[in-house]
Parts: sequence; structure tokens; C-alpha cells
Amino acid sequence: MAENHPFVLPVFYLPYPARLNPNVEGARAHARVWAKEMGMLDAPAEGGGVIWDEAELDRHDYGLLCAYTHPDCDAPALDLVTDWYVWVFFFDDHFLDAFKRTRDMKGAKAYLDRIPLFMPLDLSEPPEPENPVELGLIDLWRRTAPSMSMGWRKRFLESTINLLFESMWELTNITTDRVANPIEYIEMRRKVGGAPWSAGIVEYAVGAEVPDAVAYERPLEVLRDTFSDGVHLRNDLFSYEREVTDEGENANAVLVFERFLGMGTQEAANLVNDILTSRLHQFENTALTELPILAADRRLSPSEQHAIGLYAKGLQDWQAGGHEWHMRSSRYMNDAADRVLGGPNGIGTGAARISLSGLKQHAREPFREVGPMTIPEIHLPYELRLNPLLDQARRHGEEWASAMGFLAPDPALPGSGLWDREQFLGFDFAICSAGIAPDAEQAELDTSADWLAWGTYGDDYYPAVFGRGRNLAPAIAQHRRLLEFLPLDLGPTPVPANPIEMGLADLWRRTASQFEERARAEFKGAVTVMIESWLWELHSENQNRVPDPVDYIEMRRRTFGSDLTMALARLKAGREIPDAVFQSRPIRAMETAAMDQSCLVNDLFSYRKETEFEGQIANAVTVVEEYLDCGPVEAMDVVNALMTARVEQFQFIAENDLPPVVAELELDSDARRALDAYVVSLQDWNAAILNWHRVTARYDDDKLRPLMIAGPGAAGGPNAFPKSTPSDPLAPKEFRLPATATAGLRPPSWRDYLPTRRESADPAPVATTNPTMAAIMRR
Repeated sequence: MAENHPFVLPVFYLPYPARLNPNVEGARAHARVWAKEMGMLDAPAEGGGVIWDEAELDRHDYGLLCAYTHPDCDAPALDLVTDWYVWVFFFDDHFLDAFKRTRDMKGAKAYLDRIPLFMPLDLSEPPEPENPVELGLIDLWRRTAPSMSMGWRKRFLESTINLLFESMWELTNITTDRVANPIEYIEMRRKVGGAPWSAGIVEYAVGAEVPDAVAYERPLEVLRDTFSDGVHLRNDLFSYEREVTDEGENANAVLVFERFLGMGTQEAANLVNDILTSRLHQFENTALTELPILAADRRLSPSEQHAIGLYAKGLQDWQAGGHEWHMRSSRYMNDAADRVLGGPNGIGTGAARISLSGLKQHAREPFREVGPMTIPEIHLPYELRLNPLLDQARRHGEEWASAMGFLAPDPALPGSGLWDREQFLGFDFAICSAGIAPDAEQAELDTSADWLAWGTYGDDYYPAVFGRGRNLAPAIAQHRRLLEFLPLDLGPTPVPANPIEMGLADLWRRTASQFEERARAEFKGAVTVMIESWLWELHSENQNRVPDPVDYIEMRRRTFGSDLTMALARLKAGREIPDAVFQSRPIRAMETAAMDQSCLVNDLFSYRKETEFEGQIANAVTVVEEYLDCGPVEAMDVVNALMTARVEQFQFIAENDLPPVVAELELDSDARRALDAYVVSLQDWNAAILNWHRVTARYDDDKLRPLMIAGPGAAGGPNAFPKSTPSDPLAPKEFRLPATATAGLRPPSWRDYLPTRRESADPAPVATTNPTMAAIMRR
């Protein structure tokens, strides 16, 4: 590599072969004609000259890009796909010239506000176009949307809006000379980078849409997100020189890690490549271990499974083809075309050529000795306020936990007695709720504390009962049972069979009855997200797989119960705050920043308990140790730095991004007061959780004892069941869910995810009826 380049391109992990569509020359010729007809060639630039001329278009070679990324579609489809990419790259360069370089935020917003008008879902007539971007979009939408479903149109419109509108986020950061923190960057790069938009194009190109019923389920979301992150991180490596050095942009992962970790450019580039590799491994893991389960559990038809298989293959083709194009396009630093790991290709063959990072994910030994750890100084500039009704909440919490069977073994209640009374009092969930809701009345405070107790009991219960024994089948049966205790109509539920069910039944009726139907559905979704995340933790533990860093952060919000807590606060505030406020990027970004701060606080305080005494690997400190190859002290410092960055991001949004939302939506004084109170409630949440971790006995070194979690009856410790004898009703042989919950369960395999109530006695899984999915599962 030439000496004047900022770094040497790292060796890329590329498990899929790049193939070239034979219609490439036709696509190139068509792109020239189409771009000229749309007015994109020789369009004047703000500072003189033109944005593109024909020579510039030829150098970019979008025909080659699309021929590599969509190798199997026919010539007309390839022409249309190529036109979409000409359009999106012209938009990017036009927006840079007209608004990013001029810092014209008002003009940029007016420009972007018109874009959705040219993608009418009902295919009605759009307004007259005023520039090449609008004219091109009219033509593309008319040629594409009629052949796609309404579900696809909505998803594609959403991703297009994100791609274009979130350019304002980039513009704001450029204007304020602000470089995003790593968590924020990965999230926002998906939107501004356009790969979710590309995933929508893949559905068109392969002639198969993702079924609407599962489009937003975790496995499909992970496929889309890992694909997106892989595409964007790769692009950041190739485009660093052009974007950062030449254009002055600061939305680049290499720059983000340079600034955040204080490392050199080469080291940062290598780290970005490591994360890119990890995201590709996550794609493979999800496709192999989660897609078949989803197909079976939701009883997808053979045609639906075939569509998902084609979609997954299409994403792989894009990943490989995009790399080849980056190696050849004049837009990028690409004079090291041989820096790709070779070997067998295709999904399932990654194991034959897997990188060291992939091996390391499964190689960590559980129960690693940690010893006492010093928690670093945590930056949180919020005042702690405690509800004066705290003492009564403590008394209520003890009575409620005892009534639910949390505190003492009950022969009639399998799984009871996970904690004892002394432990529960030491946990002191009430003081956490007193800080979260400092102004609440007694009933609301009591309910809040009970949700914390129930969620923590569930978090302890699942690994204790289902974890070390690899008992996935009963865990899924338990999951389905819990969903039956969340009726939207507040109708009858099954008879609770254990403390988890008893507690949820009581809390659901006490809480959901306060909400109208729409809010109740939102709250049910938040509860469901948390209990689903417990299965994800088991899934990772059963593979002895240190989570991918990005997947971990995003799932940690769910395992921590953040969505549930936020839903309670949002539904309370939502009586006066319009939905549009909660749907805005600033509010969502503030919520996730607050979530991450508290989740990472928990990971710092619980690291020794989870690592040394419970043998768990789902902890941010562990993830950082593995991916940065450092010790726990250094890893804790990195986690703490991430927490600080999220707090600073929260404050930045509150000061800079919220006022424009208030102005744009013309909130009245009552709504503004409610919004201010909601922001304060998020700060109260962070302050309360940090305070709780400092005062609770849950993580005290002198309270931690080795745990041997082998299921019910395991020997002592705060997260294990009491010692039992063969005649003890709590002994393993007596631990049973109701027969209806365990009907048809077999030794753990993907078949255990089939619906419990089967309409047919035929044990053949639906997921194997399609040859594409069957091939995936065989691998």
C-alpha cells in the first residue's frame, strides 16, 4: 500500500463467494442513459462545476456494484436495481454538496421533508419534482412498488426515510464537530448508511419477500442488522481516506474508535475489522441456530421458508459482491485486493475457515476466578431523590415476595424458595423503586418494587432451572406458559404452577388494568421482550458463546427489563405527550442511552458474581475482555467509558436535539411540562439504579458463594435452590410444569421449539419440508 494512505487495509473475513451477473454491461449502459434522463449528469454544484459527469458515473461503476451484489436476477431487474443505486449515491453526493458543505440545516430539512411525497403507498400521483433526486424517485417507485406487497412498501419507505432523514444527524455532528460514541454510531450508521434499504432491494431482486408475520422477529432483524453492520463497517474501512481526510466527515467507525479508545488509525482499523468479522459470525450463527427454530415455531409454509432462504442467500451475495466492488471502485482506497481470507464459501462452511475471533467466542472457560474487584468511579450528574413512602414499600415487598413463594420452599409450588428472607431484605428492591418513582403514591411505588423483584427472580430462576442442564425444552414450555398470563382483555389465565407464574399473574392484573387497550398492548410487548430475552441468554450460555458486542448491547436492554420500565414511564407520561414525540429520533436515542448506562452499571457490579460464582458469560466486561484481549480491570475501564459517553450523549440530546422537536411539533405548555418531566424521570431511573447497586447486598463479596447450578436441588448460594433430598418435593425428579406445558417435549433440539399444542400427531417438523431450509439445518 502506498505510504500516503492513512492505514493498511486489514485482512477481511469473507465467507461467501462473489459472483458476477452476466448482464453487467447492459446495466452499465442503461445506468448512463437513465442518469442523463433524470438530470443527474452535469447537474451544477454549489461551488461551481458539476456534481457528476458521465466520466464520474463510469468511474463509480454502479452497474458493476449491482452485478456483483445481485448475481442471479435477470436483465430488467438488474437495470432497475442499478438505477436505485445510481439514485441513492447521487442523493448522497448532492446532499453533501448542497447542505453538508454549506451547513445549511434549514434548507436540508425542507429538502428532505419532500422525499416521502414521491413514494405514495397507495401509488397515487406524486407532486411535480423540483430536482433530479425527486424526478428519479418518481420513476423508480412507479417501476418497483406495483409488484411488491403493501408490507414491503411500508418497510422500504421506512428504511428510505431513515436513510435520507438521518443525514441530518450526520450534518448536526459535522456542524458541532462531534464524533459519536461507538454504541450510538453503530445504531445510527444502520440508518444513514442505507444497508437496511439495500436489504429491501434484495427482496425485490431475489423475487421473494420476507413474510410480514415474521419480518420484525429477532432472527430476521438480526440478519438485517448484521448484514447492515457488515456492509457499513467494510465501507468505513475503504472510505476512511475519502470521507475523513478529503471531505471532512466524521461519521466513520475507524475515526470513532480512534477518538473513543485513543488508539492509532491502524489499530482502530484493525478493531473495526474485528467487529465486522464478529458481525458476520453473528449472521451465520443466527441463520444456523435461530432461523430454523423460527420457521418451526411459527409454522411457516414451505413457500415462506423458501422466501426467507432466498433472502438470506441474497444478503450473503450482497456482502460478498459489495466487497468486490469496493476493491474496484474509484470512490475508495482499494489497492490491496488480495487481503481476503480464502477457503470454502457459503453458509455453514465458515467453520472450515473460521477466524480466531470466531473460535474465541466459544472457548472461554466458565467459573473463571476473579476475586474482589474495585468498581471505577462512575460519572452520573443526576441528583438522587427517594420517595418518602419507602419504608412501607419495603414491608409490602417482603409480604408480597413471601406470598408469591419467592422466599421459602413450598411443596405445592415447584421452584419456590429461590431466595430466603434475609437475602430478599438485603436486595432492597424498594429503595430502587423509591428512586425511580420519587413522587409516586404508595400503590404505584409498591407495584414498581414488585416488578423489580419479579424480574430479578425470573433472571435468577431461568439459569438456575434451565441453564447448566441445557434444559431448553422446558424453558420454552415455561416461556409459552408465561405468555398466557398476559391477556389483553384481562380474561382468565391458567392456574399458576410456580412463583414466576404466580407473580406475573398478580402483577399483570394490577398494572394492565390501569391502561386502555392500546397502552395495554404496548405494555404487554415490553413484558414479552424481557421474558423472550431470558431464552436468548440461555441460548448463548448453551453454546458457551461470548456474545457479539453489538448483539450483546442491544439484547442487554431487554434482559435488564429496560423496555418494561420505560413503558411504564412512557405510558404514564403519554397522556399528555403526543405519540410523535416518543417516535422521534431524539427521544428514542435518549431512552437507549439511559438504558445502556444502567445496564452497564449492572454489568460492572455483577461481574464477579456472574463470572466466578455463576459461570455466566453474558456480561459487558467479559465481552470487552474477549474482543479487546485485555484484563478485567482494563475492560471495566472501557465499560465505564461507554457509560460516560452515553450519559454525555443523553445530555447533548436534551440540550440540542429536543428543542427542535418541541418547536416542530408545536407542543403546548402542558405537553412541554410533561416532556420535561419524562426526561427527568429517565435521569431519576439512572440515579436510582446506580444508588441501588451501591447499597444492595446482592453483589457484596462476603455474600457471594460458589454456585453449582445444575438445576433444582443444587447446593446453596443466592441464585441456587435449597439443598434437597430424594424425598424432598423440590428434588429434580419432582420438578414439573403442568402436563399441558410439557406435552410432546423431547431431548433438547431445534424441534423443541415447535408449538406445544400440535394439531397433528406427525412428529415431522414443518421446517424440513423446504429443501433450502433443510439444507441450512443440515449444515
